[in-house]
Amino acid sequence: MSQFVQTAADGTALLSVGLWVLFAGIAWELYVPYLAGAVTLIIGIVGVRKQVSMAQGSDRIVAFGPMFLAVPMVVFGAEHFVFSESVSPMVPSWIPWHLFWVLFVGICLIVGALSLVLRRYATLAAASFGTMLLFFELLIHIPRIVQAPSDRFAWAVAVRDLAVAAGALSFAALRVPPQWTHFAGKIPALARFVIGIAVVFFAVEHFLHPEFNPGVPLKQLTPLSIPVRVPLAYLTGTVLLATGLGLICNRSARFAASTLGLLFLLLVIVLYIPIVIAQPSAIGNGLNYLVDALLFSGSALCLAESQTDGTSSRTHVA
Repeated sequence: MSQFVQTAADGTALLSVGLWVLFAGIAWELYVPYLAGAVTLIIGIVGVRKQVSMAQGSDRIVAFGPMFLAVPMVVFGAEHFVFSESVSPMVPSWIPWHLFWVLFVGICLIVGALSLVLRRYATLAAASFGTMLLFFELLIHIPRIVQAPSDRFAWAVAVRDLAVAAGALSFAALRVPPQWTHFAGKIPALARFVIGIAVVFFAVEHFLHPEFNPGVPLKQLTPLSIPVRVPLAYLTGTVLLATGLGLICNRSARFAASTLGLLFLLLVIVLYIPIVIAQPSAIGNGLNYLVDALLFSGSALCLAESQTDGTSSRTHVA
């Protein structure tokens, strides 16, 4: 444990210096989400090394699933404190104490992220995160769709959060205590279907609107500096359609989910990281899109783990 802490501390210090050099021109409060994500990433990498070294083939990328959930969680948690006034209006008007709930959710996200990367109460953290997203569906996303049913971006956000909830719950389902096994055994199949539907929806959006960033079909246009932006959108849409249909039809579901997770990870590396480096102060149009894609990657990889075999082996984790 002491070696783990020392390695994480050294890596965190080095990455923090690198972030400071790269983003020295931005305001200090904007630096907080970057630092929070960087620290969580370092802790996660140190913690997952043994699991990756013992895995073979596609199992190696699957092992990163919980970490890819945790990094966006802690970034969004930090943003709940840094941008609390901007987040407060998202709380439904009929719920009192908006600021309290914003900060409370921020704390829950940070604690849950640390639980996942440290593998302490990881089952509870993943289940709580998935349940929280389901409450967001009921309290925020569905009312927004009812108010503006033609808003495709409202649909995209709702579908995204539902799919991420499914991935988090599938991770938790593999690690429940024995008394919950019968109920939890149904979750991976349901999660596979939910994520499959979401991915097919994303694929259709890519074919209809290829000018927008590939991945989760949100409002950001693909930068004109990317010469193959339209072919990239069509290629992403094709992969999304193939993997989504594979998940829905339960054909090579584990491979489809792993491919989906790898696709979103590659988009993070080749597209979203350069966007963030170009405009580090544009959190809403940079960092948030990056962690959105990483979050979906983590969800897909967590689903892939639950599709390892026909019996969905379970490992209890405190």
